[in-house]
Amino acid sequence: MKSFTSRYMRSYAGVAGLFMLLVVAAVVVLTPLLSPWDPFAIDFGATTLPPSRLHWFGTDNFGRDIFSRVAAGAVIDLRLALVCVFVPMTMGIAVGLVAGFYGGWVDTLLMRITDVVWAFPFYVLVLAIVGVLGPSEGNLYIAFFLVNWVGYARIVRGEVLLISRLEYIEAARLLRFGGPWIMARHILPNAVSPALVYAMSDAVLTVQAVAALSFFGLGVQPPAPEWGLLIVDSIDYMRQAPWMTLFPGLALAFSGVAFALVGEGLAQTLRPEGR
Repeated sequence: MKSFTSRYMRSYAGVAGLFMLLVVAAVVVLTPLLSPWDPFAIDFGATTLPPSRLHWFGTDNFGRDIFSRVAAGAVIDLRLALVCVFVPMTMGIAVGLVAGFYGGWVDTLLMRITDVVWAFPFYVLVLAIVGVLGPSEGNLYIAFFLVNWVGYARIVRGEVLLISRLEYIEAARLLRFGGPWIMARHILPNAVSPALVYAMSDAVLTVQAVAALSFFGLGVQPPAPEWGLLIVDSIDYMRQAPWMTLFPGLALAFSGVAFALVGEGLAQTLRPEGR
């Protein structure tokens, strides 16, 4: 663990990304202390006020403090990003591990199911599932769980196929260690690294996808201050109050860059020649 941490800290991109994520987390935690405004409180006497010392990001068309709403939206978007990445990642790792290790009909069956899901564009499947189940945060989770695991399964299966041919795996089989023990003890720790790197880039796409689905009314529903919804609400006020669009958009871009930089740091840290 110390070796991993020291290697990661030598990656400028990784450190920068981690710092940016900590900034987002700090804003979320400290917002009740930094801003006295309720993100849901309506004040028709203070509509579309520009950024000021009283309202750092200004107010929206209902007089709600945009800074408080952007900070509250960070909780929703980051929760969706993390859950919609790491649950499918766990599912995909399990499928790829079993398929690559056992091979034969098990591999054929699991990979054909993976290929069927992979054959459809990501957004088409997600839109279809959410369209059938109805727009809500809970149904977003279901859609991502059903669709987002296939990339991880393909990545891990390829790694397992390579690792399974190594001598120490053959030795473990000859010593009649059980398949689950070999997978958990010897294969999984060596096969999971590419999936972790992929997860960070997937988090960027997930944040964007959640915002896009909310933008089209198929994701998180009002009055939740999700970043995509904040941008939707600001469309008619882009000339009158451009800060309504600017700050949710910056928050979306900032978090996406943060995840991308963390992924770059993980890639540099886990790269074999960098060890």
